[in-house]
Amino acid sequence: MFSVGAGVGVSLLHACSSSFTSETTAKQALPAVNINAADAPEVATARLGFISLTDCAPLVIAKVKGYFAKYGMADVELIKEPSWTSIRDNLEVGGADGGTDGVHILSPMPYLMTQGRITSGNRQLPMYILARLNVDGQGISIAKTYQKAKAQLNGNPLAENVKAAKDAGKLLRYAVTFPGGTHDLWMRYWLASGGIDPDRDMTGLVVPPPQMVVNLKSGYMDLFCVGEPWNAKLIQDGLGYSVLTTGEIWSNHPEKALAMRAEWVDRYPKATKALLMAVQEAQRWCDKPENRVEMAQIVAEKRWVNTDINNILGRVKGTFDYGNGRVESNSSHVMKFWSKDASYPFKSHDLWFVTENQRWCYLAAEVDGKKLVDAVNREDLWREAAKATSQESAIPKSTSRGIETFFDGFQFNPQSPSAYLDSLSIRYKGLRSLDQFIGN
Repeated sequence: MFSVGAGVGVSLLHACSSSFTSETTAKQALPAVNINAADAPEVATARLGFISLTDCAPLVIAKVKGYFAKYGMADVELIKEPSWTSIRDNLEVGGADGGTDGVHILSPMPYLMTQGRITSGNRQLPMYILARLNVDGQGISIAKTYQKAKAQLNGNPLAENVKAAKDAGKLLRYAVTFPGGTHDLWMRYWLASGGIDPDRDMTGLVVPPPQMVVNLKSGYMDLFCVGEPWNAKLIQDGLGYSVLTTGEIWSNHPEKALAMRAEWVDRYPKATKALLMAVQEAQRWCDKPENRVEMAQIVAEKRWVNTDINNILGRVKGTFDYGNGRVESNSSHVMKFWSKDASYPFKSHDLWFVTENQRWCYLAAEVDGKKLVDAVNREDLWREAAKATSQESAIPKSTSRGIETFFDGFQFNPQSPSAYLDSLSIRYKGLRSLDQFIGN
């Protein structure tokens, strides 16, 4: 079960946010595209929330480099949020009332919100996923106390420590960023693959990404799963080591998404298209090797991620120092923003997220996963934006990437999610309460 504790800086409910509207100085202003009056965005602004993580880069670059303005969205605001709970809260409020219209978000969250599983009063809030912001680039890291355990991709070496702690009546604690979110699913998949039941053998905690390192340092938890740069910072601070980068669990796995309130998209379809064109262009810029240093410099700034550039630079250039003597150069698991179809929101990937949320009882078993994905995933809008910017060659031929194979040999066939569930030895039945995370 998840536990809400008094960790250092942990914020679970009703966190405040800050608005940053001024831009980092770009080298030069981009010329605006010639937009026909009939295609002009209905509005020039949108309020977009983001978390201090490296994978917020496409939104930051779209703002700083002028891509939003280029496509007629000159007044886009980026709202820095302290936690995924705050991201959720401000989406519920909506941009018109001081909240947000859209967000950099954990890909499963729009599904949980649309189903009313993590919203106040369990009110259903229809959401649309417009694009994937990145693939790969997360990590599972552990305190240096467990250096001798030599925890690795195969989770079995940690099982002995987990059992010893359980026998002593003090369960080891792992932290993730939001229940049912990507980091929760990566952690659960990895633990379960090593025969460790994440709810019965350990205690799960929810901690905001920027607070992971300080909470592990305080002894509040033993290991965590989070996006960069927080795994790299843990290592730079000498507090632990990375067990794995999540691309090792599932190569080129989907991660964050650009999601908007459905009502905003339906009201402003031209503005939505403009936002997508800007973000797609920013993603292409981010993925160019020659831009990686500048991207790290920009994203590391206080107004965005607020960290030492060295916590970002190594891993975005493909160098992974795991902190235990293992260093990998030119890693294929480097965070990608455009290559490997990183931006396109495959429906098959979202179906896996829905299926895994059913596995762990965040979503009811009777939810029709395909129908839910069809309602939330707007890959059709992504395609329209790509065509409008002459990126037809980047459009996949199918909404499915096909059968996905994980590090332990298990496969997910989007044609048969039930068969995937039936193949798993650790899974639950029923529907867990999430009231402690929604203030009910």
